[in-house]
Amino acid sequence: MKRFVLALVLILSSTALAQSYKWPEEKANDWYAHQPWLVGSNYIPATAVNQLEMWQGDTFDIDRINLEFIWAENLGMNTMRVFLHDLLWKQDPGGFKSRIDKFLSVAKKHHIRPIFVLLDSCWDPFPEMFHQRPPTPGVHNSRWLQSPGANALADPKQEARILDYVANVILAFADDNRILAWDVWNEPDNPNTSSYGRVERPDKEKLVAALLPKVFQYARSGRPSQPLTSGLWKDPDWSSLDKLTAIEKVQIEQSDIISFHDYNKPEEFEKRVQQLQNYKRPILCTEYMARPRGSTFEAILPVAKKYKVAAINWGFVAGKSQTFLPWDSWEKPYIGDRQPPVWFHDIFRSNGTPYIQAEVDFIKGIIGEPAPAKAKTAKK
Repeated sequence: MKRFVLALVLILSSTALAQSYKWPEEKANDWYAHQPWLVGSNYIPATAVNQLEMWQGDTFDIDRINLEFIWAENLGMNTMRVFLHDLLWKQDPGGFKSRIDKFLSVAKKHHIRPIFVLLDSCWDPFPEMFHQRPPTPGVHNSRWLQSPGANALADPKQEARILDYVANVILAFADDNRILAWDVWNEPDNPNTSSYGRVERPDKEKLVAALLPKVFQYARSGRPSQPLTSGLWKDPDWSSLDKLTAIEKVQIEQSDIISFHDYNKPEEFEKRVQQLQNYKRPILCTEYMARPRGSTFEAILPVAKKYKVAAINWGFVAGKSQTFLPWDSWEKPYIGDRQPPVWFHDIFRSNGTPYIQAEVDFIKGIIGEPAPAKAKTAKK
């Protein structure tokens, strides 16, 4: 009850919100020094087509999650990046919290500490609760949902609801050591040009730029013991604040720990890491691994380990998300005889057999190896 009262005061008081601070460099680096080398995947069970199907009460499949986390534990993975959704909180906050708690109990059993993603600007801008449509045949991630959707993002009357969701989900788990970190907004300025670009709001970037600082502010109002982040993802130079867009500046300036996405070859990955070291904070790669682009486990994990950069690839088990198919499937679906010569994402088939056994052996081996004697970490 005391914690609820505190949250209410914080949320209603702009003064209190202004006094919620970003972690100092020393605290962020000390936190990271106590973490193992973090390796995991962006996770959704094979039985779910999107975030809502994963978390809604009638389709929440904890037994399937437990089974797939056995496979993750056997690989040596110790984290997963997992997406939530604001509509789940709107529809049933108590039930949603209960399911998150069950998920965390299973994750802990398998020595996995997830990063929860609160909001997401990728894919379908018109989310709806309850029954989720089946995947579009041959299309990568065909039913993934934005949070908030385009209509909620543009409606000033819904801003308080969105911020309430951010603050109160974190509040409910603020002291829960089963959670590694909070990713407050995934690729906030993504225009989805190859998928939903024709129906995206033309003012999306402006709306996001106005809301993102408030999201960080309200996330901090819950006094989380875990760090906050939001990852850079575009390809320009990230080496200094004066080279960033307005949204990217907020992401860097408000994040306790730095995160980024990179689906390029190892040379480019290493270049990004070196640029981000300038911010003198822990660095997490929260998306990588697209085999046809040269972003493979064998190419990227040695670089990530060299710098003690967390490595969280996209895709764990091939299932209803269909992320083993490439991005270009939105233009030319892979149906009938047309199949990709190599999987884009994902490690396991839905029955738990590896897509490439040698790849799984490599992941196990590199996670199990001792870290380099002079691993390069974020400069203090």
